[in-house]
Amino acid sequence: MQIPGAGPSERRSTRDFVAAEDAGALEEEALPLLERSVGVEWYLQHGTDIDRATATLCRLRRARAGERGGPQGGDEAVRAVLATASPEAVLWLASRTISYLDESGFPEAVEPYLA
Repeated sequence: MQIPGAGPSERRSTRDFVAAEDAGALEEEALPLLERSVGVEWYLQHGTDIDRATATLCRLRRARAGERGGPQGGDEAVRAVLATASPEAVLWLASRTISYLDESGFPEAVEPYLA
């Protein structure tokens, strides 16, 4: 039985991935969404600009990771967008991210590894 990811594999050219096209569009969308999201409340309404900006950055990460063959490529793409954003936008996104991680149980999930 072949185990996915085990042993030698034939890598397809990145030209074959739709991810590259998706990533380009997502990179263009991400910064304006992020800048518009500063100060937008996330507790009272879902689907606001801060949620859209966060989801767009997640989708960008996935697309570039697929295109570049690993999660590091996705992380680099997100950092590139964040590097061009205003400090206020990055701070607002960080606050939203921590809020979501806390409400999703992240502290409890990593607690066994921190002991």
